[in-house]
Amino acid sequence: MPHINLPKEFPGIRSLFVYRPETAGPLNDLVQTLLHNPHPTLSAGERELIATYVSGLNTCKYCCSIHGAIAQHQLGNDAEIVKQVLDNPDTAPISSKMKALLKIAAHVQSGGKNVTSADVELARKEGATDIEIHDAVLIAAAFCMYNRYVDGLATWQPDDAALYDKMGEQRAREGYHTAPFKVAEVVD
Repeated sequence: MPHINLPKEFPGIRSLFVYRPETAGPLNDLVQTLLHNPHPTLSAGERELIATYVSGLNTCKYCCSIHGAIAQHQLGNDAEIVKQVLDNPDTAPISSKMKALLKIAAHVQSGGKNVTSADVELARKEGATDIEIHDAVLIAAAFCMYNRYVDGLATWQPDDAALYDKMGEQRAREGYHTAPFKVAEVVD
């Protein structure tokens, strides 16, 4: 049960955005820019994988599930790749560059000062550009904030994988600036 009186028809961060639209705007703008808008080199699916992975490390069920569903749809509807990244990015069928960026993201998740020069040099050796390293760090840091926002207010986080899939499909297609649909609209 949420710690504050949130709209019951919206799960996770969406209920917080409906509750407080003044803060939703900048938070939505940030996630739209980081994950959905065109990027010089990282695909939307790769950026969603970083958000999913960090959310998994933070044990934020809602963010890990929804961003995993979005990543799945951004990556050609490949749920297996998302599962493998969550299980062990080192053995997942992703590029060496993505493995290095996920390692940096994991170090950000455990504490920003845990990112080492060796981590950055490895990412560069694997072909990562400065903007990719920057954005991996920023996505990881932002998702630590989003995860703590969602869990810190004990938002409702459904268990229905089909619900996350439907919401993920919409976000992958439309981005983060479209209005969320009510859960009743998803299940109907």
